[in-house]
Amino acid sequence: MRINGRKVLVLGGWGLVGTPVVKRMIEHGAAEIVILSLEEGQAREVVNQLQPGTKTKLIPEWGNMFVRETIKDLTREQILNDKAHRQVLMNDVLNDLTADILENSFLYKVIDRYRPEIVIDCVNSATALAYQDIFTSSIEARKVLGNLESGVPSGPAEIAHMERLLITQYIPQLIRHIQILYEVMKRSKTNIYIKIGTSGTGGMGLNIPYTHSEEKPSRMLLSKSAIAGAHTMLLWLMARTPDAPITKEIKPTAAIAWKKIAYGEIKKRGKTVELFDCPPEKGIKLTDKLVRQMEKGPWQDLGDTLKKVYIDTGENGIFSYEEFTAITSRGQMEFITPEEIANSVLYEIIGGNTGHDIINALDNATMGPTYRAGSMRSSALQKMKRLQHEHKSDSVAFELLGPPKLSKLLYEAYLLKRCKFTLDDLIRHSASFIASCAEEQIKTNAALRSEILSIGIPILMSDGKTLLRGPEMKIPAYRGNNELEINAGNIDRWAAEGWLDLREKNFQQWQERLKAIKSEIEVIPKDDTSSEFDRDREYWMEHDSIEPGKIVGWLFLEEEQGLRMKE
Repeated sequence: MRINGRKVLVLGGWGLVGTPVVKRMIEHGAAEIVILSLEEGQAREVVNQLQPGTKTKLIPEWGNMFVRETIKDLTREQILNDKAHRQVLMNDVLNDLTADILENSFLYKVIDRYRPEIVIDCVNSATALAYQDIFTSSIEARKVLGNLESGVPSGPAEIAHMERLLITQYIPQLIRHIQILYEVMKRSKTNIYIKIGTSGTGGMGLNIPYTHSEEKPSRMLLSKSAIAGAHTMLLWLMARTPDAPITKEIKPTAAIAWKKIAYGEIKKRGKTVELFDCPPEKGIKLTDKLVRQMEKGPWQDLGDTLKKVYIDTGENGIFSYEEFTAITSRGQMEFITPEEIANSVLYEIIGGNTGHDIINALDNATMGPTYRAGSMRSSALQKMKRLQHEHKSDSVAFELLGPPKLSKLLYEAYLLKRCKFTLDDLIRHSASFIASCAEEQIKTNAALRSEILSIGIPILMSDGKTLLRGPEMKIPAYRGNNELEINAGNIDRWAAEGWLDLREKNFQQWQERLKAIKSEIEVIPKDDTSSEFDRDREYWMEHDSIEPGKIVGWLFLEEEQGLRMKE
């Protein structure tokens, strides 16, 4: 697509890859670029550096894009050390996605505010999530569980450890991030989204020698790779969603370097490395126990900081001369420059084919539907029909596929079939008459009723007040409470999600659905024999009776917007 005159959002715009990406967007005439970074100083630095001499409007934004706006400027530790903040984060990550969670997300607010046509995500999301370190959180949580088993009462500190573990889980955070990203880009009509991903190991394998003081290979490093892979698969799904933006991912598999080379203070996690010394005569004797962390020890504070020549590799940190020599040696991570990555991003946006879009690679490498399977489908259906006839038993739904709404719709359509209605009959008759016929089937056919209830689908009778149920109910789903308030709103929601609904207004909805199918049929010329229509007149008129599977398949395409975009 054309970049000239477009609005662009660069997530992680201060970073090693983000800054050259911003430069490429300026060079190609973007009208406006929003530069989002974690810290205010970072975002403003890029704007102050690049704004002079360009007509492109550069806008700084800052904060943590994985949390809601009210806590976006807090560090991870500030959030974890405050009970109220932990509660907010737990709700936002682990609860069902609501309008409140969605619309108060910082990421949502930024995209909704600027409505960019192009979003380029240069944030190392896998590192941000995996380096929260679920393993250390698990150690503390297991101590709490051990104390509880021993009868030691728990207090606020122990509860905090358990809450920390809950909000350190990687996958729920990643899923919520993708849910929010998809929803807000859809609403904002973003055209293209490009992610700069990671392999997590700089392209190396399980034998990677670089660890975080753990076993080899490092669990935390492998967590990063696992999150990177999960992230790619979720983006692959987004790329297969019809109303999502065009979705691509560039995934470098080497160390990325460099941003600058300098001499100065060495920092770890934003803090300077202070110099200490321990003279030999003050060394501790190794006897029974080694205390890992001591408030006071034999060391001396030299009142100075470590200053050396370093190479800045952005989010991966700074390396010494020798470290950089080792890590970029032939056969190690080696490296790729951020400008090369930025060029690939640029070419993918303007329609070039770099060969480095991993989403496209997955599309080409995965196996999809086949001609053989398609040709054998009718044979499988015929065999199942024959067995249904032999055993005098229709096979409708087992509630193994899900969602419960699928089973509910199939059985409701099956009731229409059992009532011997044709498509025209269902459109012509009153909804009350159809509802009474369907309810009569439920009242008089105990075997059918038992099938429905036994797979977890309750039956709401026509009065809207009587519910038939078995020991299991798929809907309402368990969300922490076993007792739920009964009101008109809840009844309507549960009926829509997975209760067989015998109320008149539900059959009015069925009539509207069937009218839409009828309209689709009537658009097809009667003498058409072309390949234009997926569902031609023969498809719908093959049998006089209602065919639940065909109708519900259509509903999942049209009503649920569940179209498979790529074959």
